[in-house]
Amino acid sequence: MVDITVFRYGHRPDRDKRITTHVALVARALGAKEIIIGTKSREIEGTITDVVCRFGGEFRIRTGIQWRKFFQDWKGIIVHLSMYGTELDRVIQKIKKATDILVIVGSKKVPGEFYHLSDFNVAIGHQPHSEVAALAIFLDRITQRL
Repeated sequence: MVDITVFRYGHRPDRDKRITTHVALVARALGAKEIIIGTKSREIEGTITDVVCRFGGEFRIRTGIQWRKFFQDWKGIIVHLSMYGTELDRVIQKIKKATDILVIVGSKKVPGEFYHLSDFNVAIGHQPHSEVAALAIFLDRITQRL
């Protein structure tokens, strides 16, 4: 079975609270084991912890984690969801072979370094869309839960 961790990069507390919460809820509902948020947010931690307590499961949330060290220490593959990546259908079989997947979901513009650190830069279509939608489609295709 695959272990999936989602890393939310660039969370801006004043602007992104709801969308980051939705990213976390989608990650939890569609099979990720945890979400890491680069920016510290006790409010989102509380919201997601409450959901896990009420609805069950093993999902974990950590916030305030620096991406560079976290990515360097990661032992599995890194998948960066980007509108500019390779179409998911072209790489999904390779990704499914992994046992540990780190999925990067950006909020603000990500550093160019992300494209080089990632094993796969993956597009869910090449049109502007929500990161929540991109994560949901990616996780559904990888876990085949729905």
